[in-house]
Amino acid sequence: MPEVDGYEVCQTFKAWELTADIPVIFISALDDVFDKVKAFKVGGVDYITKPFEFQEVLVRVQNQLALRWTRLEVLKLNVELEDRVKQRTGELEKTLQKLQEEINSRQKLQTQLLDIALHDSLTGLPNRVLFIRRLENAFNRAKQESSYQFALLFLDCDRFKVINNSLGHLVGDELLIAIAYRLQACLTPINTLARLGGDEFGIILEDITHINMAIQVAEQILQQLSLAFKLSRYEVFMNASIGISWGNKDYERPEYLVRDADTAMYRAKAQGRAKYHVFNPEMHQEAIQLLELENDLRRAVERQEFLVYYQPIVSLTTGRISGFEALVRWQHPIRGLVSPIEFIPVAEETGLINAINTWVLQSACHQLSIWQHHPVTSEPLTMSVNLSARLFSQPNLVDQIDL
Repeated sequence: MPEVDGYEVCQTFKAWELTADIPVIFISALDDVFDKVKAFKVGGVDYITKPFEFQEVLVRVQNQLALRWTRLEVLKLNVELEDRVKQRTGELEKTLQKLQEEINSRQKLQTQLLDIALHDSLTGLPNRVLFIRRLENAFNRAKQESSYQFALLFLDCDRFKVINNSLGHLVGDELLIAIAYRLQACLTPINTLARLGGDEFGIILEDITHINMAIQVAEQILQQLSLAFKLSRYEVFMNASIGISWGNKDYERPEYLVRDADTAMYRAKAQGRAKYHVFNPEMHQEAIQLLELENDLRRAVERQEFLVYYQPIVSLTTGRISGFEALVRWQHPIRGLVSPIEFIPVAEETGLINAINTWVLQSACHQLSIWQHHPVTSEPLTMSVNLSARLFSQPNLVDQIDL
């Protein structure tokens, strides 16, 4: 080709995609280094100068073909390797996707389990555990921020057991759900309402400035609960007793707030139910004293620390003693004589009154028998003994009297 030389032909081959990979060997009479370098620059793979041996050319062509085959084989292997890498990558991506789905599923399950662990299954409200956690947060915040104040309301439904036992647990559950709904309607989103167990609810009122704000919420709750509950099959009435404790940094532990609100709630019940009562420190001392009195009273029954005083009953007709009234007194080893006004209500509440009544009755009957058989006793005497209504519920009361 007189119009073009070998260099241009080689450049053309290398520029065309279909022939770019064909190895080009230059055979030339030119033996200058410049010509050889130019040949290699335009894409030649070898350079043979004339004169040449045919065997030399053949070997060099065979070498280039071998290199070409090797290069193609390498490319083939690279393609196969890339395909395998892509396949493996796809498998890994699918595995990672499944693993991520498994992780998401486990996280969702953990969230559900945590939600179950921290919420009441019936009402969906926070349970005691979550309530205490939020109370601790409010408690710690009150210690850190002098301007932050909160209050705790402890609510116990009055006579809920009567409805639950008479109409059934399903009705009781429906009523608890309705009560929770009404309580929630009385509160703002920043406040916490929790079911602490049974028919007890706890409320944390946050960011309040005065105890009167807690009292207003308690009054609103009592007003809402006083309205009839129209359940699926029954219409029932329910109210509650509420204890209020003022949260502040003076408390050592959050649980003490719950304790004091509970104490105030029982004071509200004692005042006639469907009421609220605000805790004051004197109530805690009274509660401790009451607990000590109860413990001492139990020991008194075991040790028979009681005395019976006999009040004579004089006949207005004859002017003579016609009988006696047995009056129990408690000879406390440290406090001395304890008035019945102080210990009888505790005995009634704890059930110890039955043992005390039985002992007084037996002691009075024994003393009456002694007096009846005394020589100076000319007429039959009577003995009056004050008994608790609880004693009359015992089936063996008559047998105890006969003894």
